[in-house]
Amino acid sequence: MRAIAVSPQARLNGTVTTVVIGAGQAGLAVSRELGLRGVDHVVLEADNVASAWRNRWDSFSLVTPNWTLDLPGSPYDGDDPEGHVARDEIVTYLDSYARRFAGPIHTGVRVTRLARHRLGFELDTSEGPLLADSVVVCTGAFQQSHRPPLAGHFPAGIAVLDGSGYRRPSELPDGGVLIVGSGQTGLQLAEELHLDGREVTVACGRAPWIPRRLGDLDTVTWINRTSFLDQAVSTLPPGARLVANFQATGRDGGHDLHYRVLQEMDITMTGRLTSVEGHLARFADDLADSVAFGDARYEDLRKLLLSEVPGAPELPEPEPFRATPPTSLDLRGVSTVIFTTGYRPDYRWVEFPVFDDVGYPRVDAELRTSVPGLFFCGVHGLRVRRSGLMFGVGQDAAIVAQSVAP
Repeated sequence: MRAIAVSPQARLNGTVTTVVIGAGQAGLAVSRELGLRGVDHVVLEADNVASAWRNRWDSFSLVTPNWTLDLPGSPYDGDDPEGHVARDEIVTYLDSYARRFAGPIHTGVRVTRLARHRLGFELDTSEGPLLADSVVVCTGAFQQSHRPPLAGHFPAGIAVLDGSGYRRPSELPDGGVLIVGSGQTGLQLAEELHLDGREVTVACGRAPWIPRRLGDLDTVTWINRTSFLDQAVSTLPPGARLVANFQATGRDGGHDLHYRVLQEMDITMTGRLTSVEGHLARFADDLADSVAFGDARYEDLRKLLLSEVPGAPELPEPEPFRATPPTSLDLRGVSTVIFTTGYRPDYRWVEFPVFDDVGYPRVDAELRTSVPGLFFCGVHGLRVRRSGLMFGVGQDAAIVAQSVAP
């Protein structure tokens, strides 16, 4: 069996001791923690370091405050911890981290199959097969855009894309835009396209929201002082992983961006998209229900801050919301439909029965799977709510590295 050429210290009897798959924030953190424990390893990356961040749209800014650029050994050291850096600064941070802390990284190497071998694990890659004693899968918190079947019902001539494929307004054909989905991405794209002069309609679903700032601090800073982000996934109700992230934006230094802000901007909002018939899109009359869901999560947060963070400013009462949404849209004025309906895990290339009904890996408190030597890190809500976040993945990386280390 031909092995990928790696540095001599990453070899053990012709087999790589540990393979880390993915060089995003999780893979880099795991690599650093493995190195500290003397574990020989190699990192394989299908694209480039931090590719998930590189591929965000041009105007994207960090949605959490800057202090959350906090991988192990490299806390944020800038002068604006409560601000929101632009996309390219996030990439610069991760590039620097890779150079300073990570072990050998091989970019442009895609793993297409992970299976059992009598000597450990067998990986089929774009550079040939490879054997490993243990494997840590770090392929991202959000792997595959979720596009519902209705996406295939739009008339020919209308561009249909996922939010992950959007870069800038100038790349879209002239005309109105329908955005399906109202989480962080959907609302940020709606704002950008509205400011570009587009006629924008947002088909809304259920999503929580927060004010950008509370007193002198970002609201995420206050949330981090509660137990919210450390709640174990095992204690959350079914489907909790599929709930959208808080509606907010880091654009232009960060500001509020939720249903009420879109209403002030006169952006058209509807309920959920239910059908597409020729040039007519139809929507459920449930916008008020979606807003009420977000307001209920807002109230949950208000109570949590009051009970767990003495001295925290009290969240203000939400302004009234006028829910009079249209239930149909003439698509002849629409040139583009953008689906921002979330993500799903995609581990079809992993040939082990270690996943739940939705496709997320099952792990124990030590992040071990039922297959000895197989680990995951950086998955959305893997162990606790913060597991997939830049400022939470380091905790999981240390646990995984300790489990891998002999």
